[in-house]
This record gives sequence, C-alpha cells and structure tokens, in this order.
Amino acid sequence: MKILVIGNGGRESALAWKFLRSERVKPLLCIPGNGGTASLENCINVSLRMDDFEGIRRFAEVQGVALTVVGPEVPLAQGIVDYFLEAKLPIFGPTQRGAQIEASKSWAKELMAEAGIPTASWQLCPDRESALSYLRKSNFPIVIKQDGLAAGKGVTIAANLAEAVDTIERLFTQNSEQRIVIEEFITGEEVSVIAVTDGETIRPLIAAQDHKRLGEGDTGPNTGGMGAYAPAPIMTTSLQERVQKTILAPTLAQLKARGITYCGFLYAGLMITPQGDPYVIEFNCRLGDPEAQVILPLLETPLESLLLACQAGSLGQFPPLVWRSGSCATVVLASEGYPVNPITDRVITGLENVPADVLLFHGGTRRKNEQLLTSGGRVMSVTAVGDDLPAALAKVYDAIDRIQFEGMYYRRDIGWRALTDRQGQP
Repeated sequence: MKILVIGNGGRESALAWKFLRSERVKPLLCIPGNGGTASLENCINVSLRMDDFEGIRRFAEVQGVALTVVGPEVPLAQGIVDYFLEAKLPIFGPTQRGAQIEASKSWAKELMAEAGIPTASWQLCPDRESALSYLRKSNFPIVIKQDGLAAGKGVTIAANLAEAVDTIERLFTQNSEQRIVIEEFITGEEVSVIAVTDGETIRPLIAAQDHKRLGEGDTGPNTGGMGAYAPAPIMTTSLQERVQKTILAPTLAQLKARGITYCGFLYAGLMITPQGDPYVIEFNCRLGDPEAQVILPLLETPLESLLLACQAGSLGQFPPLVWRSGSCATVVLASEGYPVNPITDRVITGLENVPADVLLFHGGTRRKNEQLLTSGGRVMSVTAVGDDLPAALAKVYDAIDRIQFEGMYYRRDIGWRALTDRQGQP
C-alpha cells in the first residue's frame, strides 16, 4: 500500500522509517520530506508545499494513497484533514476544530476546566495592559505562553516581575494583536504521554521524556526539543492508569461533548508534582518531536495497522500494542544560533562512519550536488535502542563523535533525570 507522510522534520523522518519497516508499505511518499527521507529505500520526496492542500489532495487521489498521515501541527490547524474528508480520502489527524487543542492555549484551558482535568490556574490576557496588570498581582515564578502556535518555543518561565514585563513587552512588540496566557508555575518532572484515538477509544503509547531547554541541566531558552528517551521511569503502571482515568478519557469525552470526533494523535505534556499528581501543562494535536524518535523504534506493532484501525473507527477492537524491551534515546544535533537564528547550509560529514544499529532521523537537512547540508535549527536526531538507558545513550554519543558540521551543538546530559533516579547522582 502507498502511505503519504506530510512534513519535513525529524518526526516525519521517524514516521517514514517506521512505516517502511512493514512489508505492506511500498512506496512511502513524503511531502516535502528532507535529506534523510530522500535517502531511504522505497521512499519518494514530492516537491509540494505543505499549505498546498488542493495539490496534496489531488496527488493523494491520483496515487491511490491508502492513508495520509499529517506530522506537523500547522497543516492540522489550517484544516487539511477537513479538506481530505470532504473528498472522502483517508487521513489520520484531527480536524481543524479538534486541532484547536494545540492551536489555542485558552481553548484547551477552557476544555480542561469543563472536563475537570487537573491543570495550572491561568488567565487569558488579550492585550499588553491586561497582561501587565495581571502580572503585578501575581506570584513568581510564573509561566507566560503565546496563545497560538509557536513551534514549541512560545513558553517563557519568568523568575520575577522584571523578567515577566520584559517578556510581555517583547511578545507584544512582535505582534500587537496576539493574546497571551499567563499560568501558575507548577514544580515537578515533565513527561510526555502521547495517545492514539479514533474518537471513541483512546490508547496511550509508551511514555517519553523530552528535554526542551537548550542548555545542560535543563537551562536556557525553550526549544522544539534537544533530546528524549523512552520509557520514562516516572510513568509507573499506577500513574499511567491515573492519567488514563483523569486526563485522557475525560479529554476525549469533552471533545465529543463539543461535537468533535477526534481521530489522531493526542499529546499530553504532563508535570508530575513531587506528591505524584499529574497536571496537564499542554496539549498537542500531533505526535511529538523528538518523542516520536524514541517511541517508534520501540513499537513492534505495525504502525500502519494501528493508524488504519483508528481511521476506520475500530481502535476498540485492535489487539494490545507490542513493545520492544529496553530503552531508546535520541540526541538532537542543532545548528549554531538555534533556536533564535540558526545558521544553515553547512556541510554534514561522517554519517558513513555511524554504526548500522544507530538511527539517524533527519530534521533540518537537504541534499545539493551530492552533499548533505544543514537547512534548519534541529538538524538530526541521533537515536539508538539499548538494553537499558545507559547502553542506548552510549551508542548515541559514540555515533555523535563520528558526525561533523561547523557549529554543531548538542546536549551531553540527555536522560539525566532517569540516570539520577537510578544511580543517585547526575
């Protein structure tokens, strides 16, 4: 069968790799893909823009695509799924209304309030004056979020009033029409729980932990993610059952109550407090990046079978998911200047020296004149599976030592929380 993946990042590279592990999938089509997908056997990059919905729909129809899978949030928020459904073409992802769970922080917060889902207290501020007024009577630290999509980089944790005011002034200088959500700061440990749903049944995938901060020790500015690992030890069986009962199931029920049939990935970014209580800090309407890079290599169940069952509305009858034993880790290689102003078009070398059991999921790469060049901030996710997390990380960092491009930056402490828990030291 032909499957079409929409997107050009590390998540889509991982999706392409996973789909091609199945003998049923041939060829795998990517719009537009990247330098990594271009090198996969039986994978074809198609030069269409992700916002060319008419062109993409026509291509899928002519090619007889069995399933289109949308990777990034922007096409989902813009309504590509609605466009496909009107033509009765199979597609996996939420409709535009469902995608508001990521596209609008305030919409998601209102839904959580209606469903009684645990989350931080918050305030929507539609202009500079209301935001500054709210800050003057707030406790610190405090979390400031852009209400709309921000590519995973729209969150600031302000330690004091001066930092918060600077953030508000910067955001409204960039866009005077935007809205800001200001949230209570909740301490704890973050974990990503990503589920698949057909609108009636919701099933979580294995839990992962992402490292969003640029610097080691989880310091510095937020990024789209600098690395991840799975499974996350903090997500015990009892906690997973609690998350299913108090977060995932009520969210799906509230979406249904709003008249939304949500078929797609549902990403719950959780904060687990020191008391062990889960709070939702964000919802996303798609598979995470770099979480996809550590979840998919551990999934033994054919991905196309799982997603086709969701698309057909039969997830409730689908067999239990099968997972590979061990741990998976990924470390993102980033361009100099990321996340503010990444420098691109630098030659990448050394990939031929990477061991065969290490996966290279490309994000910001492109091919030109037989050379592989950087083309974005997060260049690639170096990924490996091991018997345990230290073994997986050892493979990853050994492979990174063999890769070169000018200005290459990466974190050397991915997985530090799990290793601290295990060994009693960082």
